[in-house]
Amino acid sequence: MNTTQPQFQILIANESHFDFAQIICDEMAASAKARGTGIAKRTPAYIQEKMREGKAVIAFNENNIWAGFCYIETWSHGEYVANSGLIVSPEFRKSGLAKAIKRKIFELSRALYPEAKIFGLTTGLAVMKINSELGYEPVTYSELTQDDAFWAGCKSCVNYEILMSKERKNCMCTAMLYDPKDHYEPQETKEFFESKSKVFDRLHRIREWKLLRPFLKKENKDNQNGTGGGGLKPKSLFHYFFNL
Repeated sequence: MNTTQPQFQILIANESHFDFAQIICDEMAASAKARGTGIAKRTPAYIQEKMREGKAVIAFNENNIWAGFCYIETWSHGEYVANSGLIVSPEFRKSGLAKAIKRKIFELSRALYPEAKIFGLTTGLAVMKINSELGYEPVTYSELTQDDAFWAGCKSCVNYEILMSKERKNCMCTAMLYDPKDHYEPQETKEFFESKSKVFDRLHRIREWKLLRPFLKKENKDNQNGTGGGGLKPKSLFHYFFNL
């Protein structure tokens, strides 16, 4: 049995990587569909723009096969930075590549925007763990950018109705933030997350149920009244969130 870990090179993307833009977009969409969540949809042209600007990193294995990608977005006139679109090719997942890409894009963000607050929204404990190792802390949505352009990117997410019903103050995702002017050391945030990971998981499940409950009641009422869509039973929200 071969237990050798694959070797990767993670580069700042440029125009020479334009041909990978379509592959990256396709994999982003496929990954979101498999998770039953939504993402802000991006076009190959948008990905290429990030490559041209030097605001993206791309990974390859030792045989120069595309392995992963992530890019930088800025909001509120550069006051906030988001590391978006993290994607790893299925064959290279669980290899530690996602963590390496996150660290590389974090370092690039700090170099390009040293004064900016770096933030992210995630539904996964795995990404929360990676973020905590970089010094991110869980925060309320009010501490994120209030730039309408950022929140408009959530429109393609299946959770968007919940987000708007809560006036952009809460949703399925956990908000995390790195503030260069006021932050704990990465070792501190890492230890805190590791000690509370089970609590975070439980709180996330409770939050999911509390946020979903009003929509499930509405769906059941519509079905009982025969307004569920032309006689066809609509898919339960559980289908979208849990692939049931």
